[in-house]
Amino acid sequence: MNAAISGSARAACPAVFIAAPASGQGKTTVTAGLARMLRNQGKVVRVFKTGPDYLDPQILAQASGEPVDQLDLWMAGEAYCRQRLYEAARQADLILVEGAMGLFDGEPSSADLAAMFDLPLVIVMDVKGMAQTAAAVVTGLAAFRDDVRIAGLIANACGSQRHRELIEAALPSSIPFLAAVARDAGLALPERHLGLVQAEEIREDLESRFEAAAAALLAEGLAETLLDLPPVTFVASPTSAIDALPSLEGVCIGVARDAAFSFIYQPNLDLLERMGATLRFFSPLSDARLPPCDALWLPGGYPELHAERLADNRAMHSEIRRFHAEDRPILAECGGLLYCLETLTDIGERTHAMLGLLPGQGAMRGRRGCQGMQTAELPEGPVRAHAHHRSMAEGTPEPIGHGRRQRHPAPGEAIYRDRRLTATYLHLFFPNNPTAVARLFAPEPVRPHTLVEFEDSNACN
Repeated sequence: MNAAISGSARAACPAVFIAAPASGQGKTTVTAGLARMLRNQGKVVRVFKTGPDYLDPQILAQASGEPVDQLDLWMAGEAYCRQRLYEAARQADLILVEGAMGLFDGEPSSADLAAMFDLPLVIVMDVKGMAQTAAAVVTGLAAFRDDVRIAGLIANACGSQRHRELIEAALPSSIPFLAAVARDAGLALPERHLGLVQAEEIREDLESRFEAAAAALLAEGLAETLLDLPPVTFVASPTSAIDALPSLEGVCIGVARDAAFSFIYQPNLDLLERMGATLRFFSPLSDARLPPCDALWLPGGYPELHAERLADNRAMHSEIRRFHAEDRPILAECGGLLYCLETLTDIGERTHAMLGLLPGQGAMRGRRGCQGMQTAELPEGPVRAHAHHRSMAEGTPEPIGHGRRQRHPAPGEAIYRDRRLTATYLHLFFPNNPTAVARLFAPEPVRPHTLVEFEDSNACN
């Protein structure tokens, strides 16, 4: 630990990292169940999600009753992650961090994040169709790297008491068997083409699933097990991104937020408010007028599921077209980009008129998609971001630039600019470069500069 960190403020509480050997093992179901179990006991549980995920944090926030932030060493940087964990430890009885994909997948991986902050790993594994082999897989995960430590196994989709006994007997003594979760469709979280169904759409259904999972995990004694873990010490970052922020004082930003536009990082909202901006939310689905504002943010979401209603809201079309014609700033990301095109063809292959701020046609493309980490090379400065979509945009104008892929030389997602409209498939992580974000939303255009990213943001290049 360097001298600057060693002299920083500290906070400690029990913490675990929920990981798995692969996607689809039940990490979110278990993490949500654990959060609700402890919340029901009056404990404060702070939950984080690894990677650039919008849907899981919605689920986890409802389960825990607390805000859920993303932790990503490449997109956000070590200093940002360190500060968020420290702040959580100051108020929480327990911290849960849900991993992404398999434990060692990606660069940086879930294992990299767990190792950096010395978080003990709880492995969640779907054990359907295996018994002793589950123990072999967990043993292999534990031995793959010497900088991670496994606190135990939760066997998901366990078929019977005998099934549990076979797995538990095969585990080495160094890896505790923490719990078995029975195969139960009533516990699984509903999914669709981009991942889990949004929490707001199935709020009541989720409540019954959370309570069922919490009861199952409580019966396994996991409340005591987790709360009795040795505290993990978190150290405040000496280079916190909240220092010396640019100002958006007096700037009002209209943010589209409804069932069609909901892919919003909570840290993005928090940053805009810390810079002094006032946020006013509106619904392109149901509102006839924009709120009084100086800039617009049209985030990603599911416009393809609501294209007919978006097309029918002609009043909102007129409002946003007028806003664009007045040369005021608009940021349109992914679903927001589709909304700005001339047409959008939905999953049912029906074509609907959109805003027409940019030439082009958007359409869904089945199961094929694009995802990955990229840096948005904007005239205002580089901002780290990610792409995740199963649509395509055709007939679009010449882009002003492209995203720079994390580890591949090919050009990334196109970035379009028309007047003050910036549109791209990329979802920007605002805390990575607040100066560039402030320039994007400033009412008056700012002369572009070559910017330097935060000192910690390229730690995992």
